[in-house]
Amino acid sequence: MALGRAHSVAVSGVDGQIVEIEADIGRGLPAVHLVGLPDTALHESRDRIRAAVTNSGEEWPDSKVILALSPATLPKVGSVYDLALSLSVLDAAKKLPRKLLRETVFLGELALDGRLRTVRGVLPAVLAAKRAGWGTVVVPHRALAEAGLVKGIEVLGADDLSAVIGWLRGELALAVPDVFERADSVVVRDLSEVVGQTDARWAIEVAAAGAHHLMLTGPPGIGKTMLAQRLPGILPPLTEGESLEVTAIHSVAGVLPEDRPLIDMPPFIAPHHSSSVSSLVGGGSGMARPGAVSRAHRGVLFLDECAEIGVKVLEALRTPLEDGEVRIARRDGVARYPARFQLILAANPCPCAPPRDADCVCAPAARRRYLGKLSGPLLDRVDIRVRMQAVATGALIDEVGESTGDVRARVAAARDTAAQRWSEYGWRTNAEVPGPALRQKFRLSRAALAPVERALRKGVITARGADRALRVAWSVADLAGEAMPGPDQVVTALDFRDKGFQ
Repeated sequence: MALGRAHSVAVSGVDGQIVEIEADIGRGLPAVHLVGLPDTALHESRDRIRAAVTNSGEEWPDSKVILALSPATLPKVGSVYDLALSLSVLDAAKKLPRKLLRETVFLGELALDGRLRTVRGVLPAVLAAKRAGWGTVVVPHRALAEAGLVKGIEVLGADDLSAVIGWLRGELALAVPDVFERADSVVVRDLSEVVGQTDARWAIEVAAAGAHHLMLTGPPGIGKTMLAQRLPGILPPLTEGESLEVTAIHSVAGVLPEDRPLIDMPPFIAPHHSSSVSSLVGGGSGMARPGAVSRAHRGVLFLDECAEIGVKVLEALRTPLEDGEVRIARRDGVARYPARFQLILAANPCPCAPPRDADCVCAPAARRRYLGKLSGPLLDRVDIRVRMQAVATGALIDEVGESTGDVRARVAAARDTAAQRWSEYGWRTNAEVPGPALRQKFRLSRAALAPVERALRKGVITARGADRALRVAWSVADLAGEAMPGPDQVVTALDFRDKGFQ
C-alpha cells in the first residue's frame, strides 16, 4: 500500500479551514474514488487531475486510487483542491520529495493540460493558512498579487502543474509577488458639482462623520443620486485590516480585479431596484455567496428608487442593519459574511413625481401606498431623513458648494475624535455604539436630553429612534468640535428624523 498526503483550504464564507488530502494507491481495477463530502465540481476533479498529471509528463497510477479529504464531516465545495489532489497522488506513487510537500498549502484549479487556473476566495484561504501556522502557500500565478497581500507567510505563484512539481524537486524556483503599492490618489466625484441642496449636503457630511444611514426624498433630477455617489469620496480610506476584510469578501464573490487586488477605499454598491433577496443579502446553491450588503461592507449601499423595490427585499435589510453581518444557511453549511455598511435610500415622493408637488396627479391613497413599502421598523433604523427641494435659479449661476477635499478633512477629524473616544470599548464610529452605553456610561446632561424626552412623550420617536438620535447628536458635536452634545446638537439630530417633533 502506498499513501500520499497534501494540504489545501476549504473556504466557508470568509473563514477558512485546512483540509488534509490523503491518496491511497492499492490493488484493484484502475479507478479514482473521492470521499469526504465532495460537491459536484469536486467530483469532476477526478478526470481533471488525471488528465493534468499525464499531460504534464508524469505517470498516473494504473490501479485503484482513493482520495480522502479530511475533516470528513466538512462539506468540500469547488475546484480549489485540484492541485493538492494531484500532488497527493504523485506523493503516494513516490514521485515527489516530501519535505516541501508537507510544509506547504496548495490552492488552484487544474486545466486538462496542467495549467493552473485561479479560483474564488484565494485571499481568505491564504489568511486561514497563516492563522493555522503554515509557512508557505502555492497559488496560481494570476492570483499571486491577491495572495501577496497577506504578510507573514511565504506566497509563491505557478503557471502550471509542471512548475510546482519542478519546485518540489528542487529543479526551479516559483514566482514571488511584487511589492504592492497603494495608489497615490484616487479620482472621486466632487461635491462641488452638486448645485444647491445645503441641507442635504450637511446631512451627507453628518452621515459620513458617524457612519449613519440616510434617506433622501424629492422629485426626480434634483440631485439625490449625485449626492449618494459622492459620499464615498468624503469617507476616510480603509485601514489595512479593513482593506483585507473587504478584499476577502470581494474575492469570495469573484469580483476582484487582478491588476489592483487591494480595495483600500470604501466600496460603493448600487444594486438595481429589481434585485432579489438572494442578490441583496447573499445566496445561491451549495455554499451561499456574498450579496450586495456584504460587498458594501465598510462602504456604502445605495438603493435608488427604493419605493420600487419589493417589500421582502427591503425587509431583508433589517437583520444586517442591526447585527452588522449576515448568516445564510444552505445545503453545504452556514456562510457568515460581514455587512457593516452605510445604507443610503433615495425615492421620489409619489409615482408620477412631477418637479412641483402642486402638479401631482396621484390620488392620496396612491401616494401613501408608494412609500408605504418602507415599513416603520426599517425606517426606524435610518438615522437621517432629508426632503430635498427644487433648486433656486440663482444657485445655477452664482453658488458653488464646498469641494470634496474640504468636507473630507472635517469628516476625518470627526472620525478621529470618535475613534479615540470609543477605542477603549472596541467601537470605531458613533453608529456602532450600543444604546445602553449612550444612556448610562455616556449619558448626556438633563438639558440635552429634554428634547428627546419630549419626543418620546409625544410618540414621535421610538426607544430605538431615541438611541439613534443620540448617536447622530454625537456626530454633530464631533463636527462642531464639542466635547459632548448639548441641547442644540440633540435638537439637530431629532430634526433629521422628524421636522415636527417640537
